[in-house]
Amino acid sequence: MSNRLRHRSRHRHNTGQAVSGPAPLWRRLAALFYDSILAVALMVVTTAVYHAVINNKLLGRSEAVPGFNPWLAFLLLLVLCCFFCWCWRRGGQTLGMQAWNLRLRSPGGAVPSRMQCLLRFLAAILSLVPGGAGIWWMLIDRNRKMWHDHLSRTEVLYPSQGIAPKNTP
Repeated sequence: MSNRLRHRSRHRHNTGQAVSGPAPLWRRLAALFYDSILAVALMVVTTAVYHAVINNKLLGRSEAVPGFNPWLAFLLLLVLCCFFCWCWRRGGQTLGMQAWNLRLRSPGGAVPSRMQCLLRFLAAILSLVPGGAGIWWMLIDRNRKMWHDHLSRTEVLYPSQGIAPKNTP
């Protein structure tokens, strides 16, 4: 039996369909690109609402104060965290992951817990900071996992066929 078939037979879910294993780096980067477009759109809308409500209504300003705004930065991180955690919890996929046929799972095949999703989001930020070292780590990792996969104890799978979620919240 070939190495690929042997690897496929080890990963089965409740539907009985084989999974090809960890998603390749190029698919994960493509999904990340799609998700980053959506994340930028979310941040633009959040920023517009923040300035409309805080500056215009509460503070009576017509323009934003120049410089770093820690409250807005916190709000943007909170909105992005809620969005990604919601996507991962409801079916194990963001929009980018759906487009590239990827699915996030716990090692047992279940949808990740809330804590795993939160850890994954925070660790993903850390993975990006040192020049994307946490992402490129996948190239040398024997399990083909990124830092945020390891820290959250999750895995991104590339199914050979569609998989129904094992358990949804």
